[in-house]
Amino acid sequence: MKKLFKVTSLLLPFLASSLFAHVNVASYKSYVDSLLPGSRFGMSLRSVKMGKEIGNVNGNEFFTPASTLKTLTTAAAIHFLPLDYEPKTEMTVLGDVNAKRHTLTGSLKIRGEGDPNISARYYDDPFYVLNNMADSIRAMGIDTIVGRIDLDTSYYTGPWKAENWRRNFYDSWYGAEIGPLGFNDNCVTIRFWPGYFRGDTAVVSIQPDVGYVKVVNNLKTVKGLKKKWVYAIDPDKSIITLGGTIGEDIDSASMVLPIRNPIGYFRAAFMYALKNRGVVFKEDATIASNTELKKFSYSAAPLLSILDEINQRSQNFHAETLLRNLGAQIAGEGSVEGGRKAERRFLQDMGIKPSDFDVWDGSGLSPENKVKPSTVARMLAKMARHPKHEYYINSFASPGVGSGAKRMVDFEAPWLTRFKTGYIAEVHALVGYIYTMDGDTLAATMYLNGTNTNPDYKSKDVLDTLWMRLINYTNNNNNSLLKMKTLWLDAQGISGLNKRLDHFSRILIGTPYKLGPMGEGHLDTVEDKPLVYLDSVDCVTYLEHVVALAMAKSEKSLYRQLQRLRYKGGKVSYLNRKHYLLDDWIGEGKYAKVIPMENEVSVERTMPKREFFSNHNLKYTGKETPVTVRYMPLDKAIEMAKKTYKGAMKVLGVGIVGTSDKIDLTHTGFVIFNPGQKPILRHASSQRKLVVEVPLAEYLQTRKVPGVTFFKFIQH
Repeated sequence: MKKLFKVTSLLLPFLASSLFAHVNVASYKSYVDSLLPGSRFGMSLRSVKMGKEIGNVNGNEFFTPASTLKTLTTAAAIHFLPLDYEPKTEMTVLGDVNAKRHTLTGSLKIRGEGDPNISARYYDDPFYVLNNMADSIRAMGIDTIVGRIDLDTSYYTGPWKAENWRRNFYDSWYGAEIGPLGFNDNCVTIRFWPGYFRGDTAVVSIQPDVGYVKVVNNLKTVKGLKKKWVYAIDPDKSIITLGGTIGEDIDSASMVLPIRNPIGYFRAAFMYALKNRGVVFKEDATIASNTELKKFSYSAAPLLSILDEINQRSQNFHAETLLRNLGAQIAGEGSVEGGRKAERRFLQDMGIKPSDFDVWDGSGLSPENKVKPSTVARMLAKMARHPKHEYYINSFASPGVGSGAKRMVDFEAPWLTRFKTGYIAEVHALVGYIYTMDGDTLAATMYLNGTNTNPDYKSKDVLDTLWMRLINYTNNNNNSLLKMKTLWLDAQGISGLNKRLDHFSRILIGTPYKLGPMGEGHLDTVEDKPLVYLDSVDCVTYLEHVVALAMAKSEKSLYRQLQRLRYKGGKVSYLNRKHYLLDDWIGEGKYAKVIPMENEVSVERTMPKREFFSNHNLKYTGKETPVTVRYMPLDKAIEMAKKTYKGAMKVLGVGIVGTSDKIDLTHTGFVIFNPGQKPILRHASSQRKLVVEVPLAEYLQTRKVPGVTFFKFIQH
């Protein structure tokens, strides 16, 4: 039978108490302080199932969130916008067409709604959308335009350059300017090669080259593999100056750099597409064009694709356009302020104080952004119950995916978490979701601010370590649950409770024996051993796993089935565990029932539950009601076990009656009755230290006990 052995989990220093009472996370802070001295750590954990916070370290203080702020931008967007929302680019053809000359005399009016995907992100060619626009003109029989190209930028109120960013951000691809019309993430790729001889100027190309970006090339070729190139971008014009040196033995190198004035860049790219598709444009600003001939609308990708780019790949350009689009759609103002108004309305809808967020952009690049860990965790928990929660959560990264490509890559169960990373200078963050074995979802937030001279890789490792330990603790021995699911799936062709009990009890033969291998995991403090465990079993946990496998309706219900067997009402706690096999487990009457036996004897025993629980500092408030122990005397049981069985195949449970009046049954297992054979006992043997199969008579002849009780299993 199960006895209590206190086993200290390797993870206990990090989580010392029940997640459903309170998580003692003080040691998280100690861990951070020991490895990242001088850093400020903030953390919050919230149970979605319970709807309450279960762990907090500086959770009500303000922290800079870096890119994890994108979770607010995307949450507000998916809350307000339909799933099929697509930012559109509209082209209106105005004027008159001379059919014979294939000439439009008039104008093209192009109105942008901040589509961030007019690029090669979803297509082989960055000009795909622009070429479609040019092809639409050709399809009208037009190959020449005399007049104007008017770009309508009224959807955004500006400015194109985000405010409150560090100056160097504007010279990096992730800090590109934002406009309602954009092309290729408002960036170009500068590729360069060493010259033919030392001292030569390097060879430089611009991709895509639409004649908008100018490169001043002062990059020189030198000996060897030296990589000492530098660049500078004019603050107002798309002029890039390259300097420094490149080694002659280097094949090539490249940089992705932002352009200035995205509207001018779009115009140049569109003109390039017209020329490429055979449309001649002759500018004449004096021509009036009042007659609308046709209007076209183009969209590169829908909202869900945009969310993936933001939360999985952490694209700032997409986050900034989405914030402004949200403002235009919800607040009537395509600007950062409009987006902030929409976000405040979203937070109010969620019952969250907007004042807990100080937002300056959509991407998190501004060091002025401030959030409270506990409030972000609350927002994430609210989103986990949102009608569109699956779309939101699935947009997050995971180990080895997106911005998590190099995070937790060796983690064995990446499907147990989704997260959003965050990083700017001296700021690291990790927020998202952790799925626990008991079916809960944890909304988790972790922030490091002021990391100072601590290496960035170390800060990431600290957050990753804490995150994985939390996953492991709440999914202790998840491999056993996976094994159960595999066993269940492999046995789908076996029907009937008796046949399934026979199959699963046989397939676990050879499993090592260990007394008391299971507990309540992260859900209680008395025994924090795994909730599911097949690496080793004792007699009761062997019985419970087999019965759960046999009775579960699907592989997804295995965990709940096992806990219903082990706990009264399926509510996991040490107090609720069915510690006494006959009184609690069989006596409940849901999953098993003692059967009539020949020559049976009955005795009454009272289980000392108050004493049992008080030994573990727990108070038992139930009644100590006498339990009737019905059993077949040992000699009669041996006599029965020596006979050949003649009935239909069946599997019964067997319990060995103890000699002490303070215990009901001391051992258990399965007895297999096959026609034409003598009964076989399968049990987890403490003597042989594994699950074995032996003739029942052989086993009983070695016992010195009053007798045995047999019970049948009830499909419930």
